[in-house]
Amino acid sequence: MSEPMGAAQVIRLVVGREVSTRFRSKAFKIATVANLVVVIGFVLVFKLIGGGSGDAVGFTPSAQPLADPLVSVARALGETVDPSTVDEETGERQVRDGELDALVTGTPERFEVIVKQDLSSDLRDAFSVLARQIALNSEITELGGDPAAVNAAVDAADIEVRSLQPAREHQGARIALAIIAGVLVYVTILMYGAMVAQGVVEEKASRIVEILLTTIRPWQLMLGKVVGIGVIGLVQLGLTAVVGVGAGVVFDAFDFPTSVASSAAIWAVVWFLLGYLVYALQFAALGALVSRQEDVAGVTAVPTIAIILPYLLAVSILPSDPDNELAALLSLFPFFSPMIMPMRIALDAAPAWQVFLSVVLTCLLIAALVWFSGRVYRNAVLRMGSRVKLREALSAR
Repeated sequence: MSEPMGAAQVIRLVVGREVSTRFRSKAFKIATVANLVVVIGFVLVFKLIGGGSGDAVGFTPSAQPLADPLVSVARALGETVDPSTVDEETGERQVRDGELDALVTGTPERFEVIVKQDLSSDLRDAFSVLARQIALNSEITELGGDPAAVNAAVDAADIEVRSLQPAREHQGARIALAIIAGVLVYVTILMYGAMVAQGVVEEKASRIVEILLTTIRPWQLMLGKVVGIGVIGLVQLGLTAVVGVGAGVVFDAFDFPTSVASSAAIWAVVWFLLGYLVYALQFAALGALVSRQEDVAGVTAVPTIAIILPYLLAVSILPSDPDNELAALLSLFPFFSPMIMPMRIALDAAPAWQVFLSVVLTCLLIAALVWFSGRVYRNAVLRMGSRVKLREALSAR
């Protein structure tokens, strides 16, 4: 006669059942492909908007002396110009093919800008300032002055700026990363948390749970289901994070250290795992209170709102105000931490002690929810028919 299985072995069997079933499902495959397409699309958009090396401008040999002045003017305007020297025929072909944004021909005193359709507003501003500078130099020369000395004096003129709060490095990129991390964690927790509740109700309605509970304990079945579905979500989100960072490197979309993107991706995965456990345990317990799929949305409304509200708060406030005190306070609250803290970390706005404290508090909450959810699930999952009241499920022996 075989020895009875231990709790860990039973849970592993339930986890394996969930993983094997859901890995083969069409829904998982479609969702994974959709996630990868979306994150690669984000990377490409990021490259087009802010990750490129600047406007490519070609100069014919006769106009080459204008290259350095244009670069300087563009830099003063907060833009970047990538100059190159080409002959006029090659330059026009590269403009038609989109390899150059503009081609400068003529002479430094009288130049012409060739474009495919129209100049971008940034390049137009830079060329306008350059044209005015050339005209000013001409007037200075006619008056017997030295344009080089005047330009040097103008270039040396500057203002002193004292920042009360120094800007963070790569702030624009961090905002984009924070939004991406926040969206991924929010969507994944909401999707896989709801999947747990639906799975519990499905087993309860089909009475499969009655068969399973003849050989294993309720808390083992519940925890195995939560962990199994969590593994699926973790694999999906982890793959999305790896592909997203990898695509950024391959497409050269990052003009900031890869470590910044990697850190945001890792913390997004960590907070998905913590947030998923917080909410999946609640969804498992609440799902056990009802016997029909139509009732799932009603019974899980409170935790669903608790996921949505902090996410909306974070995406509304943090991009423009990373140091917002309300967001910082709420990010320490374990029910809200998974949606807010990964965005604050990506924005470099969360001190290490706050990150550590939020992780500890969330882990303590998870431990409490294991007891709470296990008790509710055990006392409600075998009760068919009308909805079981939460108070009854908690007080039953």
